[in-house]
Amino acid sequence: MSKLHERLAAYPAEALGGIRRGIEKEGLRVLPTGGLALTPHPLALGSALTHPLVTTDYSESQLELITGAHKGVQQCLDELTEVHQFVHHTLKDSGGELLWASSMPCGLPTDETIPIGRYGSSNVGRAKSVYRMGLGHRYGRRMQTISGIHYNWSLPGVDSEQYFALIRNFRRHAFVLLYLFGASPALCPCFVEGREHRLQPMEGGSALYLPHATSLRMGRLGYQSDAQATLAVSYNGLTGYANSLHEALTKPYSAYETVGVRNPGGDYNQLGTSLLQIENEFYGTIRPKRTVRTGERPLHALRERGVEYVEVRLMDLDPFVPVGITAPTMRLLDVFLLHCLLSDSPPDTPAEIAELKQNQHLTAERGREPGLQLSRNGQSVPLTEWGAEVLAACEPLAAALDATHGTNDYSAALRDARALMAAPERTPSARVLDSIVQAHHHSFESFARQQSAAARDALLALPWTAEQQARYLAMADESIAAQKAIEAADTLPFEEWREQYMAVEQLG
Repeated sequence: MSKLHERLAAYPAEALGGIRRGIEKEGLRVLPTGGLALTPHPLALGSALTHPLVTTDYSESQLELITGAHKGVQQCLDELTEVHQFVHHTLKDSGGELLWASSMPCGLPTDETIPIGRYGSSNVGRAKSVYRMGLGHRYGRRMQTISGIHYNWSLPGVDSEQYFALIRNFRRHAFVLLYLFGASPALCPCFVEGREHRLQPMEGGSALYLPHATSLRMGRLGYQSDAQATLAVSYNGLTGYANSLHEALTKPYSAYETVGVRNPGGDYNQLGTSLLQIENEFYGTIRPKRTVRTGERPLHALRERGVEYVEVRLMDLDPFVPVGITAPTMRLLDVFLLHCLLSDSPPDTPAEIAELKQNQHLTAERGREPGLQLSRNGQSVPLTEWGAEVLAACEPLAAALDATHGTNDYSAALRDARALMAAPERTPSARVLDSIVQAHHHSFESFARQQSAAARDALLALPWTAEQQARYLAMADESIAAQKAIEAADTLPFEEWREQYMAVEQLG
C-alpha cells in the first residue's frame, strides 16, 4: 500500500464529507458595445463595503460575487448562480450592462480613467480605496482589471503544517490546472498599449495571442510584479512564511518611498511605502488564509490562530459557461487539492521556487506546445507526461470522494481531465482561439462580448421568483444600513486610523 493510500485510509469518511468550498468570482461590468462601464457600483446591488455576497474587487466597474462555504459542490454552484441572477436582473434594469465573460479585460479607457473601488466615508472604506490607489501607482490600473475565480477550500482536522505541505505540492503541480483550465490565450490590444510584449497579432483581426498559450493572465503579462519578484517567500511552515511577509510589509521600498503616502496636495497615493502595503497585495497562485476579526490584520490572524483554509487563485473564468466555472471543474479541484494534501511534500528551496516560477510562465505562455518540457528537480520532463502522472495518482482520491458522496462524479471529472491531458486541442484555451478565428473574424472583443451576452441570456432565462428578488433587495438594504452604521461609529481622523492600522505591532 502506498503512503498516499495509507494516509487516505487514515481519513475517516466523515472528514472527506466535511470538505468545504466557496467561490469568489470577479467580472467586469461592460457596456453593450464592449467597453468598460464607468458608472458607479449600482446602488441596487447594495454596499460594496458590507454586502456578504456582492462587492467590488479593484475597480468600481469590477464586480466580485461571493458564495458561502458549502459542503456540497452543487450547493456552492447553486448559490453562485443565484447571485449572478440577481446581478443580471439588476443590470438589465440599469442600462443593459453585461458581465464580461473573459478573464482578460474588455476595451479599456486610459489607465487613469479606470475607476477605483469606492467604499464610502468610513476609515475602513477610505483605506480600501487608498490601497487601490496605491496598486494603481505601483502596477498600473489595467493589470488590476484582469479577473479570475478564487476557490476557497478546507478539510476538517487539517493543521497549519499540513496546509503548508498542501501549498508546496500545489505550487509544484499548478501547471496541471493551468493546462486543463487556462482560458486566456488571447487579449484585446488595448491591454498592452505602450508595453513591451511578445504577443502575436491575429491576421486581419483585433486580437493579440500566443498560439500555444493557456493563461496569459497567469503569465508575464498578468498578475506579475518585478518588485515582488525580489520576495523569496518560503512555504515550509507558518513561521517562515509569516516572517517573509512581515519583512515585506515593514521594510521601506525606495521606488514606493518616492511615490510617498500623500501627494503635495494632501491626497493619499497609497497606504504605506513598504514593498507590500497590506497582505492582500502579495500575489501567489495559492494563499494560506484565516478569517479576520474586525480591524485585525490578516497576518496577525494567521500567526494567532493558524491556517483555516487555502485560497486557490490561478483559475481563469471559463467563458463557455454562464457563471465562469462548472461542477466537474470544482470536483477536479477537490481531488487535486486532496492529492496535494496527502502526497509527500518535501521542503521547498530557493532553487525549486525559481524552477516553479519558470514552469508557471512556460505553461501559461506555451502550455499546449507539442513536446513542451518543464523542469522537475533540475531534470527536463514533458509537461503532458508529468501531468498524466499527477492525474493518475489522483484516482484513489476520486474514488474515495465518490464513495463518501454516493456518486461517480469525481471519477468522471478526473477521467475527463486525463483525456484532456492527451488532447490539447480540446482544452478551453484552444477552444477560445478556435472560436475567435472561426466565428469572430479574429476579434477577441467580439468573442468575449458574444459569450458575455449568451451568459446573461442564459441566466435571465432561469426561474427567478419574487421571493428571491425580495430576499436580495433586503440584503442590499441591510448592507447599506450596515455601511452607514460603520461610518457613524468612526471617531478617529483617517490619518490617525491609518497609522494605527499600519503599525508594526498590528502584525502580531
